[in-house]
Amino acid sequence: LSRTSTASQNQRGLESQAKVQVQGSSPDSNRAYSEDEGKKEGQNDYDMVHYGHSNQLRQAKAMGDYLIVGVHTDEEISKHKGPPVFTQAERYKMVRAIKWVDEIVEGAPYVTTLETLDKYCCDFCVHGDDITLTVDGKDTYEEVKKSGRYRECKRTQGVSTTDLVGRMLLMTKAHHSNMGSSDYQQHTDNFGRGPKGHSPWTGVSQFLQTSQKIIQFASGKEPQPGDTIIYVAGAFDLFHIGHVDFLDAVSQLSEKPYVIVGLHFDQEVNRYKGKNYPIMNIHERTLSVLACRYVSEVVIGAPYAVTKDLLDHFKVNTLPLYSILDFLSDFCNGQSRSGMINAMLTLFLPVPARLLFEARNQKKEAKEMAVIQAMKRREEDKAKERAQAVL
Repeated sequence: LSRTSTASQNQRGLESQAKVQVQGSSPDSNRAYSEDEGKKEGQNDYDMVHYGHSNQLRQAKAMGDYLIVGVHTDEEISKHKGPPVFTQAERYKMVRAIKWVDEIVEGAPYVTTLETLDKYCCDFCVHGDDITLTVDGKDTYEEVKKSGRYRECKRTQGVSTTDLVGRMLLMTKAHHSNMGSSDYQQHTDNFGRGPKGHSPWTGVSQFLQTSQKIIQFASGKEPQPGDTIIYVAGAFDLFHIGHVDFLDAVSQLSEKPYVIVGLHFDQEVNRYKGKNYPIMNIHERTLSVLACRYVSEVVIGAPYAVTKDLLDHFKVNTLPLYSILDFLSDFCNGQSRSGMINAMLTLFLPVPARLLFEARNQKKEAKEMAVIQAMKRREEDKAKERAQAVL
């Protein structure tokens, strides 16, 4: 879903970068270009950006030096997949806030071509190990795959837009501590089931947090002399454009900010927000916040009350309560409204939203299952040909 690209140093004024060889379709294509080495491009709709998207971009960035991410327009997404939840302007800002992203291409074409890679001086593109299809069922990466300018990264298990929408509409707390609830599992199954069964790319799976995953997302940077250590806390549930705007504003309180975000446990969030909040559990919210470029550190399970002991422990010298008030004022004036309001509308309009997303995902899965069946038939035909050749 994301492609990485790199542009020439002369065009982008970059400092010298480490050379990266790009594996191509022939020995000659293994050479690295003098000015474009290590640059990659990735594309996606990035609707309801979550830690799965961030993890894909993290893996893509590790394959080179400079990551350019193409984000599709609302029109393109509606044509090939169905109407997005968030506007393209909101999605552009969300992707820019992911710390592994160096640059984005607004309005990237849904089908990736060699022309697109060359236009942005990309050595290759990167995509997850699922398949992306056009409205007529064609692989959107077919051309770049044939040219040898395509790489894959692992899809993150246990998270998808399908699953998150299912949690919002089911209105239970099963996702807080136990993903095995039969009611929850049956409901999410409906979001990812086409008429011919489950697709491995659209279905819902369980997320299992590991220490390695946290290490991969964490910056690992300690506060340096002269840094202003800023502490904010909250749920930061379904990390969205409002959170990005707030953390961006917080980071601008100092020339050398070190922003620590305290995340409340699921039970604490549910105590003060009620219903089935938080939609994402503490492990998922941790990765979502760690992926933000404005965040330096995360306190997992921070206390609801900000105590003197907490401030002393982290040597906090700025607690931006007034910034929160300013941000809420901006929100009421409409400067940061649309993303947050869209998320609220998704929660408060369950019936039309449920019908929309169920239809969208079933349509998507039907196309994927058709591709899977075609791939199986090709493999069976090849096996028969090999058997006949032996005879």
